Amino acid sequence: MTPLARILSLPVHVYRKTFSSYVGHGCRFQPTCSAYALEALEKHGGIKGSWLAIRRIGRCHPFGGSGIDNVPD
Repeated sequence: MTPLARILSLPVHVYRKTFSSYVGHGCRFQPTCSAYALEALEKHGGIKGSWLAIRRIGRCHPFGGSGIDNVPD
């Protein structure tokens, strides 16, 4: 993981340790958005990985899709 990606993954880790249990487990996508964000940062680095994670979170709304949505190669 690049240094920028490591820094950008810190808020995701904080979210998973603190707020994730309060939000619930009704995620529309598989893998969850936080797992997707960590994988995107790992595979694509800080800039592109962040963009992919933001796009994914943007699709998570009542009129959005659902199902399996893996990180692109």
